[in-house]
Amino acid sequence: MRHTEFWDRLDHHLGSAYARTWASQQVLGGLGHRTPEQALDDGATPKQVWAAVWEALELPASER
Repeated sequence: MRHTEFWDRLDHHLGSAYARTWASQQVLGGLGHRTPEQALDDGATPKQVWAAVWEALELPASER
């Protein structure tokens, strides 16, 4: 997964107006108590970050 796909998926589920705000403010335990944005900035892969986001948002398995 590339960064663009990660952001496209997040936009799809949260809306483009809210996705970036959510990613910069929502601290996730699955990311070591970092926000998705911090995790990406720290070098986590978009796939790793998406897995934590998927779990936090309780998305269906088809969106994994």
